Amino acid sequence: MTFEEAVFEGLAQDGGLLVPHFVPDVSGEYKKWKNLSFDELAFEIATLYVGDEIPDADLRKLMKKSYSTFTDKEVVPTKTVGDMEIMELFHGPTYAFKDVALQALGNLFEYFLMRAGKRITVVGATSGDTGSAAIYGLRGKSNVECFILFPEGRVSPIQQMQMTSVLDPNVHCIAVQGTFDDCQDIVKALFRDLKFKKQYSLGAVNSINFARIMFQITYYFYTYFKLFPNCDGEMSFSVPTGNFGDILAGYYAKKMGLPVRHLVVATNSNDILDRFFSSGSYEKHPVMQTFSPSMDIGISSNFERYLFYLFDEDSNKLKSMMNDFNSTGMLSVDEETLKTAKRDFLSACCNEQDTIDIIQKYHTEHNYTLDPHTACGVMAVKKLQAEMVDACKAAGKKHKMVVLSTAHPAKFSMAVSKATGSPPVLPPGLEACQNSEVRFQVMPASTPAIKNLVEASVPDYTGNRNVYTPLHMASATLLIATAFVAGVFVGKKF
Repeated sequence: MTFEEAVFEGLAQDGGLLVPHFVPDVSGEYKKWKNLSFDELAFEIATLYVGDEIPDADLRKLMKKSYSTFTDKEVVPTKTVGDMEIMELFHGPTYAFKDVALQALGNLFEYFLMRAGKRITVVGATSGDTGSAAIYGLRGKSNVECFILFPEGRVSPIQQMQMTSVLDPNVHCIAVQGTFDDCQDIVKALFRDLKFKKQYSLGAVNSINFARIMFQITYYFYTYFKLFPNCDGEMSFSVPTGNFGDILAGYYAKKMGLPVRHLVVATNSNDILDRFFSSGSYEKHPVMQTFSPSMDIGISSNFERYLFYLFDEDSNKLKSMMNDFNSTGMLSVDEETLKTAKRDFLSACCNEQDTIDIIQKYHTEHNYTLDPHTACGVMAVKKLQAEMVDACKAAGKKHKMVVLSTAHPAKFSMAVSKATGSPPVLPPGLEACQNSEVRFQVMPASTPAIKNLVEASVPDYTGNRNVYTPLHMASATLLIATAFVAGVFVGKKF
């Protein structure tokens, strides 16, 4: 499969996730990248996976265009706060780390589609930030229709406003009456329907799309060069994570040769990942609503990719275990396999009180405001330090602990206000979308309902589909009536 095919495929035809045939080893050459700008470094890393499918000049332009939308000249600046380094990933259009990958992915989609004269229907699920980042990356793009599913009442008001205030005709927002896992299950079901997937040219923006992971690798290398300009040190990264995509990019960076000592898996109370790295048991629990909604996830989609490497790239073993997990909601590994996993990953869980306490502490002691997800990343390090985990203690000038700050605190005013006593100041981009006109639909957590919506919404450019029988028209009418009763919000303001 080519890189271009992988970008558009999303899920593999058997329902699994795509991984590159090999992970490039740059251990002997990465130091020559140390003085590159962010977009130049993104080009170098992307080239390793793209190969000759995109001419160098075109790929350079795509990367430059993608990161010209960020407000900080460094794109992802790093600040020293106390005894940690905070990598700020929220200087893109939607003030979240997802912008780093989705600005580039949106441009990549448009490039491939224009070159081939094709169209695509993007379907994505979001627990908060992926949706707005995807929408801002795809709004107004030629040959693209974009459907974003988010769990009704389970994203922050600002996250919802960011998504639903984009009124471009190619953007469709759906509030699903369920959890993020329900949204994610619907997206996966649509991709597993191979006839529907082909008929509507489905494409993925969630981190099931490997291009998302590839673009995120860049900031691990970039931050290393900023903190160790002579390439003479070692780093650990604490990553707030629910779906395991952001930290998986760090794992790929390490496999490529970046000097990474440990990757810290920082979870909120939805701790399926912490439980795995602590005990070797990966078991689905009900999703709890927390102050860090982007991590309110019961099953971590990208974890399947890591298991592929943990199982020595034995795809048959992985398929068997994932089939069992899908049937039972449980998966476990033996002690030796868990030891292997712990050589790469540490983990800790941050509960609701932990989140508020650490936001308050950093606001008071360092005059720095953490968003609740970043707070989980900081607290995970603090807990591991208290447990005397060597990788998380100050280790001299040759080791740096970096916490990935995944979103601007103003996106989560409820948690920040509770911790600090006052709401965070909104940056201009978030202030601008307040009281905007919005458009979205509320729908049940039903794959057939979402499928019917796509069928009814995507223009028929071929003349070969959307020819409805009377039965089809009757079901479509019933769908629209149901959606209206549930609440179709057009022009509603909060």
